[in-house]
Amino acid sequence: MSKIKKTDQEWREQLSEEQYRVLRGRGTEVPFSGQYVLKSEDGMYSCVACGSELFSSDDQYESTTPGLIGWPSFAEASDNSAIELREDSSMGMSRTEVVCATCESHLGHLFDDESSPNGKHFCINSVSLDFKPKQADDKS
Repeated sequence: MSKIKKTDQEWREQLSEEQYRVLRGRGTEVPFSGQYVLKSEDGMYSCVACGSELFSSDDQYESTTPGLIGWPSFAEASDNSAIELREDSSMGMSRTEVVCATCESHLGHLFDDESSPNGKHFCINSVSLDFKPKQADDKS
């Protein structure tokens, strides 16, 4: 998979101010402010910056762990090659950052979560995602 490389100006022109702040500035959206916090439909979540498929609604769940509530929660990525995990020691914490493998946009963080089906919690910013509902005749 080839990487998408753009200048800072190209990203600023493509993304909204909030998307740029989160995806390129490694920010975090306000809890419960995103449109994908709760699962409502079956479908696929992709990177809003490059369109790479990242997470399936089949793996979305509602975390009950304090501090992890308020953002879309996924137990796993749809394809592990679609994301990269990086060490993040910003804000005086040791965390695992989740980035899009194609465009290197910041998506969120990976945490341990006892309320997850597999103990993993991909805590992802809604603003970094685009959602495509599953079509009624879609067999996948």
